[in-house]
This record gives sequence, structure tokens and C-alpha cells, in this order.
Amino acid sequence: MTEENQEKPNQNEVKDEQEDVVTEVIDADDQDVTGQAASADPEENPLQAELDQLKQEKDDTYQQLLRVQAEFDNFKKRSQKEKEAERKYKAEDLVKELLPALDNFERALQVEVTNETKSFVEGVKMVYNQIKDALKAQGIEEIESVGKPFDPTIHHAVMQVENEDAEPDTVAEELQTGYYLKDRVIRPAMVKVNK
Repeated sequence: MTEENQEKPNQNEVKDEQEDVVTEVIDADDQDVTGQAASADPEENPLQAELDQLKQEKDDTYQQLLRVQAEFDNFKKRSQKEKEAERKYKAEDLVKELLPALDNFERALQVEVTNETKSFVEGVKMVYNQIKDALKAQGIEEIESVGKPFDPTIHHAVMQVENEDAEPDTVAEELQTGYYLKDRVIRPAMVKVNK
């Protein structure tokens, strides 16, 4: 039995040896990890270099995503504004086509009315007024010119006249009516301007 006692190691000794081995393994792992984290040289630590590269790619991709999102938001806003403008000014092309006919109506109404032409002129005036009402419903308004200061954004000066009774740089006479479509000038008024 004494030989058996000598051959079998003491259980306390075995535990101590196991703890020493575990401690050495843990210490070795700690040195390995801290050694890798401390070294910034990519040749010494390829995992850290790869991690840095992936972080940089992530940051680049995120910045690109932000730019694309901003561009998309701007596109949506621009598209919305274009749609609103299109709805707001949808009648512009039609009105531009109708304005010469409206001018001809005005000229026709300037003829001298006789007993024979009275009913005809009244019919023409009714049609003229209906067209003007329809245009007004679409946001078309005449530009008031006579007696107003000359404004090159809404008036087209074709002549200058001298009238001492009127202020200088005011519209003396309107030769052709100008029109607004809501807040946009679709045709400037053709006018004579006082010197």
C-alpha cells in the first residue's frame, strides 16, 4: 500500500498543477490579445488592418448613402414644385393661342355702331365677355397700364410721346392689352410712354 501511495500523486498536487497550467494559458492568451491590440503595424496584425479597412469602407458607404438620400430628397422637392407650377400655369399655352382672337374681338367692338349693326355688335360683345369671364376663371387678368408708371417687366414701350399734363415715364396710351396668368406675365402690354 505504501507503494500505491507513492505512485498515486496527491490530489492537492494535481489541482495545483492544473491551476498553474490554466493560469499560464490565460496569461499567454492575454499577452497574445494585448500584443495584437497594441501593435498598429498591419504587417504584425493583419486582423486589425482588415478591421480598419472595413471601418473605412463602412464610413465611405454611409457618406455615399447620405449624399444619395439628400439628392433624392432634393429631386422629390423639385418634382413637387414642377408639378405645382404645371398645375398653376396649365392654361398658359391655350391663353397665348386665344389672345390674338381676343385682340380681334376688341378691334371689332371699336367700329361705329349703327341701327343695322347694333344687334350684331351686341352679340359680338356677349361672346367677347364670355371669353373674358372664362379666362378670368383660369386666373387671367389684364395688366392696368394707362396712367401707371412705366415698368419694363410688364410693359413693352413702342413709342414715346410728349404730354405736359402727364408725369414723365408714365404710360400715356395702351396699344395692346397685356395679361397676367396668376403672378406671371404672359404678354406685356404694348404702350406709348410719356417723356
